[in-house]
Amino acid sequence: MLSLDELADKLDISAGHFQRMFSRWVGISPKRFSQLITVERAKQLLSAGQPLLNVSEDLSLSSSSRLYDHFIRIEAMTPGDYRSRGENLRIRWGNGDSPFGEVFIAQTQRGICALAFGDGREELMAMQQRWPAAQFSEEHKDSQELLRRAFSHSHGEPLSLHLLASDFQLQVWRALLAIRPGQLSTYGQLGQRIGQAKAARAVGRAVGSNPVALLIPCHRVVRQTGALGGYRWGVTRKRAILLHEAACNGITREEGSDGRRQ
Repeated sequence: MLSLDELADKLDISAGHFQRMFSRWVGISPKRFSQLITVERAKQLLSAGQPLLNVSEDLSLSSSSRLYDHFIRIEAMTPGDYRSRGENLRIRWGNGDSPFGEVFIAQTQRGICALAFGDGREELMAMQQRWPAAQFSEEHKDSQELLRRAFSHSHGEPLSLHLLASDFQLQVWRALLAIRPGQLSTYGQLGQRIGQAKAARAVGRAVGSNPVALLIPCHRVVRQTGALGGYRWGVTRKRAILLHEAACNGITREEGSDGRRQ
């Protein structure tokens, strides 16, 4: 595969100009595009039963660790996880009620892998597509106990999470966990916390991809103006959660119809 400099040289332009032009036309950087192509080809080879070392060699990667890094960045899972398709993975799920409406929860042997407001049909379908070899079962009793603990204000035993994420997503989600109930953060402030002050959009995407509502408090992130901004499960629900947390922590918060703090 040609390097960025080699491609730019063939077009008789500078590498910097080529990168800017490519990113503007394609929407992603040449490096990101190359990683996507590499991972797609690797998925085909892994599905055909090729060993990891052979796949790395076929893709002209220096080692299987490079393939591992590409998969983590693009698919948020290891090559081995992708090839297993969820074999030996048991996912138990259920629905229940919460102070903020119907909620769906799912857990593996390692911990909670999904918590979403609504009936959870989309989340369940996405998991079944991602882990076709996994064993799925609806278990009402265990789900109710998990939901009770998730929405409890008591400081009992911490809940374990089982999340698939890129390194960047994990950085953002860890920063979200540092925002205490009743406090707010902007996307820019969140970026500064992880040393990515100029990556507000990427931070926003990572916040929006959070698979466990409430437990990873993406609802505590607002716009620079103070407006609530968007929320995967609805701005009305986001406002209700924030007001509930503020009340529980003795904080007075008044908002206008546009979601701005007054």
